Amino acid sequence: MTSSDPTSPPAAVRQVDSASASVLTDLTARFEDLQTVLKCCERLVSELAVKDREPDDVQVEAVWTVALLSYARSFAVGKAGAETVLSEEDLTAALSNTEVLDWHKVLLQLRDHYADPVVNPREQFSVGVAQDASGGPGGVAITSARQPLVDDLTVRQTGAIAFALSGLVNDRIAAQQEKVFAELQHISKEDLDQMPPIDVTQAEAPPATGSPPES
Repeated sequence: MTSSDPTSPPAAVRQVDSASASVLTDLTARFEDLQTVLKCCERLVSELAVKDREPDDVQVEAVWTVALLSYARSFAVGKAGAETVLSEEDLTAALSNTEVLDWHKVLLQLRDHYADPVVNPREQFSVGVAQDASGGPGGVAITSARQPLVDDLTVRQTGAIAFALSGLVNDRIAAQQEKVFAELQHISKEDLDQMPPIDVTQAEAPPATGSPPES
């Protein structure tokens, strides 16, 4: 939180309804999504590294789906419009990896795959006719082809991208906080008192960025 005295808790927190505040809200939401991607990747690295059993496929799919949805949401237009949208240029600026754009496109395709409202992302099913010894129809056979779980390399690369973007968004949040605070400097106490209160004990800035999954 930006204030004239950051060491003392505020007497009250009032909601700011302005274009610059909406930008700050969008940026903070994107930061939280990227932090969620990091947490998911850390969880997946641990689950995929278990030696004495097969990975829990339900847990892996659930956590990986959350990671993909959160990642893709960082590149979608928010309530503040296109101003806060992350771009491919942001990717190349945040991560000096020549393959980062290819990874990014794959992650968006995977998001579509796992979030498909119709197609099962786990398994492909087929129906066939079973032939008896004489070659005639003997029954119906249902076959399935299981899709592989996400691999460790994909998880680690996703975490590295999310970590780099988190730092970029965190810097933008800090700059936007200063901009919003500058706009509020000359508002009178009477006008402040007219703003709707936010029921919090202390308004907090976004936490420091997490770490990518260790190599």
